[in-house]
Amino acid sequence: MVDLELYIVDVFAEKKYAGNQLAVVRNASTLTSEQMQQIANEMHYSETTFILSDQTINGGYNVRIFTPQNEVPFAGHPTLGTAYIIKKYVEETETKKVVLNLGVGQIPVTFEVDSNGQEVLWMTQKAPIFGKIFSTVEMANILQLKEEAFDTRYPIQEVSTGMPFIVIPLKTLEAVENAKTNIENLQKIAKDVRGGLLIFCPHAYYKENDLNVRVFVDLYGIPEDPATGSGNGCLAAYLSHYRYFGSEKVYVRVEQGFAVRRPSLLLLQAQIRNGEIDVHVGGKVIPVAVGKLL
Repeated sequence: MVDLELYIVDVFAEKKYAGNQLAVVRNASTLTSEQMQQIANEMHYSETTFILSDQTINGGYNVRIFTPQNEVPFAGHPTLGTAYIIKKYVEETETKKVVLNLGVGQIPVTFEVDSNGQEVLWMTQKAPIFGKIFSTVEMANILQLKEEAFDTRYPIQEVSTGMPFIVIPLKTLEAVENAKTNIENLQKIAKDVRGGLLIFCPHAYYKENDLNVRVFVDLYGIPEDPATGSGNGCLAAYLSHYRYFGSEKVYVRVEQGFAVRRPSLLLLQAQIRNGEIDVHVGGKVIPVAVGKLL
């Protein structure tokens, strides 16, 4: 473990010390799974990633992702943040695409420059799978909200693009702000879906944004996540599938993280191609620190 390089970045952040924090460990093949889990718990961010080697396999870099409690096959902000570190510190030539070999398979990340000259990273997620639909009564008890807070024009449904999330439409920003999980009631549905709860509404703190989102991942030891690329990928698929904005084509700006004082901005794109919903989630990555594990 001695002298392994460690990087810290803020993902889906417009400035330093916002967005979602990520620790990335490089050349981690000498670590056991138990050691990786211990390091992830020590960092205690939503996730810590481990780049196993600087060498590619089948055109991609082998990467493992750990929450403080578990290894997960996919997560959004770790994918973007790790791709950023690979481009900046591992790749020897300038590149516009990095591929990560994750538990769910290969995930490509592309690099673009926006109209302000700032770099934006985009990941292409797996085709969504739509699962179980939950009742308003059930979710009201879990989120400690009144039933009238839910937008019943759309279902409360599990969606997965690699990690499952229950997507929950609410009517108002006030309802989003007032939500809080009842762990006992949440545990009752854990047998059906071991994922996160994503609540959203069509109102935002900033007029240039389209949606406000909060994500609770208590089942993975994360009470509230400040920016969730995997969950928002599920949301993008949901918005497309149910024509939430009147069309299967989705291009929206999502704000998240305000309740935990980590303002975040995620860009969502989705549309139907060849009979499947094509999902892309984008955002910026801000470097914070470089160091070594002792």
